[in-house]
Amino acid sequence: MSISISPSEIPRLSIRERWLPHISRGAGLVIGAGLLLVVALISIRLGTHGISTSDVWNGLFHYDPTSYNQTLVRTMRLPRTVIAVGIGCSMAVAGAVMQGVTRNPLADPSIIGVSSGSSFAIVVVVYYGHRTSAAEYLPFAFLGGVLAAFTVMAIGAAGKGGMSPVRLALAGIVISALLSSWTSALLLLDQSTYELVRYWFAGSVAYRDINLFWQLSPILLVPAVLCLAMGHHLNILGMGEEMAQSLGMRTGRLRLFATSLVVLMTAAAVAIAGPISYIGLAIPHMVRSVVGPDYRWVLPYSMIYGAIFLLLSDILGRIVMRPGEIEVGIVTALFGAPFLIYLARKRSLAG
Repeated sequence: MSISISPSEIPRLSIRERWLPHISRGAGLVIGAGLLLVVALISIRLGTHGISTSDVWNGLFHYDPTSYNQTLVRTMRLPRTVIAVGIGCSMAVAGAVMQGVTRNPLADPSIIGVSSGSSFAIVVVVYYGHRTSAAEYLPFAFLGGVLAAFTVMAIGAAGKGGMSPVRLALAGIVISALLSSWTSALLLLDQSTYELVRYWFAGSVAYRDINLFWQLSPILLVPAVLCLAMGHHLNILGMGEEMAQSLGMRTGRLRLFATSLVVLMTAAAVAIAGPISYIGLAIPHMVRSVVGPDYRWVLPYSMIYGAIFLLLSDILGRIVMRPGEIEVGIVTALFGAPFLIYLARKRSLAG
């Protein structure tokens, strides 16, 4: 016996019920943007040398070159804050995209070998090329990260079936381990090389070249903006390979395009600030706990709150050990490592 249900008997959501989640999530983005502005102003004001609010305002909008505090705002605090915002935005978005592309909740940009490739390239250039200034060797960090990542992608796409999440992850692990071992060997052979690059290895947004940031900003930020338009595609890909293909999606091309964007912005971020870890891993999960699994919201939320997280980490590194500082890469690792353990122990993720 069949049971028929008339359309009038099917429960329908009211306009308020349909639009309320979108309105609340949109409000969260607006609140996040306002919070980002407040944290950025705090970042400019706080540090080993205290600067008054009036000096910050005048340094930004009524600059007096004879004022030491205003010069400090313009030449050090403002560039540092701008770089932290750019790095935080791009790395958080890159992590969310990698988790969507690989369907691996523990994935982050380092899975494709960018950090290891950049580190190896810098050590090679300093060791063999005798490049001693950051302006000379940091462009090679970008090239090394790109080459390493595309090597991982080529290996992951080799063989029957093309690129798959498992192949990509395994290729990234192998290439990263190989490059890390070569990097360690060169550092052990030459103490002077280690002294030159050890500060970059820690990961920091302090004393970074703002001109290099502006040069690489199109590579850093344009891919991040393009990734925002991929939320719908990542949602479909999350349904599974067969379901996505049955809906007409070319999953191989999507993975290649998305991973290429991640490679570019991660390589630029690592070249500018060094290997700052855990942002791409932790922020997307924190965002999902608030907005759910819909990548149309996960990506923009990750962009805003990734910048906030990196700025707060940098501020914390400045104030906990005055008059010294802790590099922001160390601070993010202190928070990110326990979070990774928490994620790894969750049964739903382990499954």
